[in-house]
Amino acid sequence: MDVEPDMISNLPGHIIDKILSLLSIKDAVRMSILSSKWRFKWVSLPSLVFDNQCVSISSQDQTLVKNKLVNIVDHVLLLYTGPIHRFRLSHRDFLGCSDIDRWILYLSRTPIREFILEIWKGQHYKLPSCLYNCQSLIHLELFNALLKPPPMFKGFMSLKSLDLQHIIMAQDAFENLISNCPLLERLTLMNFDGFTHLNIHAPNLQFFDTGGVFYDVNFKNTVLLATVSIGLYADIKNVKNLVDGNSSNLLKFFAHLPRIQKLEIQSYFLKYLAAGNVPRKLPVPCIDLAHLSIRINFNSLEEKLAALCLLRSSPNLQELEMLARPETQTALGTETNLWNEEAPWNFSFAHLRVVKITGIAGVGPQLDFINFLLANSPVLEKMTVKPASGEGGWELVKELLRFRRASGRAEIVYLGP
Repeated sequence: MDVEPDMISNLPGHIIDKILSLLSIKDAVRMSILSSKWRFKWVSLPSLVFDNQCVSISSQDQTLVKNKLVNIVDHVLLLYTGPIHRFRLSHRDFLGCSDIDRWILYLSRTPIREFILEIWKGQHYKLPSCLYNCQSLIHLELFNALLKPPPMFKGFMSLKSLDLQHIIMAQDAFENLISNCPLLERLTLMNFDGFTHLNIHAPNLQFFDTGGVFYDVNFKNTVLLATVSIGLYADIKNVKNLVDGNSSNLLKFFAHLPRIQKLEIQSYFLKYLAAGNVPRKLPVPCIDLAHLSIRINFNSLEEKLAALCLLRSSPNLQELEMLARPETQTALGTETNLWNEEAPWNFSFAHLRVVKITGIAGVGPQLDFINFLLANSPVLEKMTVKPASGEGGWELVKELLRFRRASGRAEIVYLGP
């Protein structure tokens, strides 16, 4: 009698490893019943993920969730035989506890390359000093953590990606961490406390994404930085007092960004850039800048001047997004149309193809800006306009259709709020 071949058992080892790597640790263990060849495959997988799929308990009892997850992690690490390259702990109902210290100590003795720790509830978890011994780390991601590196810490020599969110860290510790990661290429900072000056010294940095409350931003030796997204989440009322003498935040910010390709200015950061003396153009144009997104208060003369400086300094801009930030503005008296003043200088967006304008109310300064763009964008293909509310929508549409367009192919798309 012919016996049908066991297709599952005869799969190549690398195929089995690939299948198991796509499963949760719980499902990977369950696959052991398929055949003897699969039985202990999971104990040598290089990636371990402990999340809500690992412990699917609907109970509100934090102690029950903790005990269950701790038992699972302890059991897996006890039986593990292979090198651990990636470890991720992220359970929505798991509080920080001393057991994490034991696991990090265990990982510090392995060639761990990627460590992700997300504590979604409770107080900031203080990281043990042994984490800073993980010199093989390439990616480090922390959520809701307290970082206090030991005095002898000299940085992560192999780290290329760092993601810190809802963290607490001293100013000097933050600066030392960034400057002592020589290979760092990607840096994400969100909702941080303990430091207010973002002094970034990173010669290989290519991507920087930050959002929080801070007083100052300084780039140093960041000539490779290509993508920047930065949001100042609080309106710093005395931002002008933070600028020394006749200096300019715009000039300082762009001094070490010669290769910027994509820039997102969010929340109140344009107000920060507008502090000090705003030049008509940057000394060195951003020739590689193709994508620009700006959140702006169209009622602020300073912010409009700063935005104009950026537009004049971006000769190869291809995509532009403007998001209106409504604010109560002190009356400035009769204000001339700032955008129309560009006409005598033959200002033109020679490469601008796509424009998105969001959150406008369809009033004077906003319409003047739209008119300015349409009249000076000869290759424009599409402009999308989305108002903040539906009030006066038809009048806005009529105004948009009335504006002259430098591009015969320009399409104006009106989106309801």
